[in-house]
Amino acid sequence: MALLLGGPIYARYLSSDEWVERVRDAGWKSTTCPVDLDSSDATLEEYERVSKAADIVIAEVGAWSNPISPIPEESKTAIAKCKRALYVADKLDAGCAVTIAGSRGTLWDGPHPDNLSEETFDLIVEVTREIIDSVQPSRSTFALETMPWVWPNSPQSYLRLVEAIDRKAFSVHLDPVNMTCNPERALNSTAFLKECFEVLGDRIKNIHAKDFQLAQKLTVHISEVQPGKGAMDYRTFLRLANQLPGKVGFMLEHMESWAEYVEARDYVRGIGAEIGVPI
Repeated sequence: MALLLGGPIYARYLSSDEWVERVRDAGWKSTTCPVDLDSSDATLEEYERVSKAADIVIAEVGAWSNPISPIPEESKTAIAKCKRALYVADKLDAGCAVTIAGSRGTLWDGPHPDNLSEETFDLIVEVTREIIDSVQPSRSTFALETMPWVWPNSPQSYLRLVEAIDRKAFSVHLDPVNMTCNPERALNSTAFLKECFEVLGDRIKNIHAKDFQLAQKLTVHISEVQPGKGAMDYRTFLRLANQLPGKVGFMLEHMESWAEYVEARDYVRGIGAEIGVPI
């Protein structure tokens, strides 16, 4: 398969046909959800139709929220958002609806002493089952983006979640940089990437592609940077991602300008051309 390089759309569009033009102008083969979560079924069906006709993969539908919040109303709202995002993803035939597991603290994506407890693991299993069982998707999946300080924070903990949740519609959203949270992983990204793909394999339905820098400063400082500006072994990353079955998005994110996206896009394309991975 050709690697489905993608990212967000910066330019405005007022129709599905204009959206297709903007995706093509950006040079993407995959992209994020093109519509709001409260869009009508007719709108969702229209975007599914044009995306299929244009051979554009809608890789992810964001459900970014805190389903395990200790604040009941916040958790309830987040779970409802995840259910709606999964419904939208299924209507669009997207790769996945995705959020992070959340946090037991007040900051939805922040660290907390309870985040890596067994009680939180069990809560994530319970909440994820509720989301999937409520929607019962037939085409798309629900996934949790990997993070450094909440489950899943390693290939092994993700596999453990897959087995505990025990739902066919639960998939893997891989973000290796988010898990590069210690010197062992940072200093040998080749081995860590191989571990990720070996353990999680064809369960991976979407990928976030970033880069990192390990600073020579105590105690440990690891910063996210754009692809090509850090130490990630992109040759191994592209080779392994290209071996996945199906249509998996390889999504650039977190750049601060369209110029940075273009630079990162061209870097990834250049590495692909160098190693013979079609992009």
